[in-house]
Amino acid sequence: MLSFILQAVGISLSGVVSPGPMTAATIASGTDDRHAGAYVALGHAVVEFPLMFAIFLFADFLKDCAVFKVVVGILGAVFMFYMGLSFVRVAEDGGASGAVKRLSPFLIGVVLSAGNPYFILWWATVGAALIFKAVSYGLLGFVLFAIFHWLCDLGWYWFLSFASYGGKELAGSRFYRFVNVFCGAFLILMGFKFLRDSFKLF
Repeated sequence: MLSFILQAVGISLSGVVSPGPMTAATIASGTDDRHAGAYVALGHAVVEFPLMFAIFLFADFLKDCAVFKVVVGILGAVFMFYMGLSFVRVAEDGGASGAVKRLSPFLIGVVLSAGNPYFILWWATVGAALIFKAVSYGLLGFVLFAIFHWLCDLGWYWFLSFASYGGKELAGSRFYRFVNVFCGAFLILMGFKFLRDSFKLF
């Protein structure tokens, strides 16, 4: 079982460290709160753990249902646009008034997970294969896999927010504005990518 857990951790880390909407949002949120990454990971877990338990019933459906992927992609794109513009506004406001209007890191973790079709598809394919292997070791294997996978999420996102907050302290308000504008632009571009990929399925 130990070899499987190590393998699962390696695969999980390769997924979580890939640049994406959650990475950008965590970095931007970290300029306000060094612990934002922990809250993002908790919000992510609210979507991820139920999805793990549902894999057995819905893996094939999630992988093959074009309508599902289109709906998730479009809704995800809309939220990407909203988040991207929100971060840009925060940068323009200097972080004070704009930050109050921004979603909490916890809600960012929830919505960016639920609205990301690639996250869903990862679990319907790679994640499903890992879960099927985990349950071959019984309930303990599944529980350990779920815990270690989430700890990879927690460690990475928490590291990102700490690094972002530290950068703000070292570089000041200019760094703060740069991070928020950069991450906002990245989220908007990801939104267009989600829309493009969704329309390809029609």
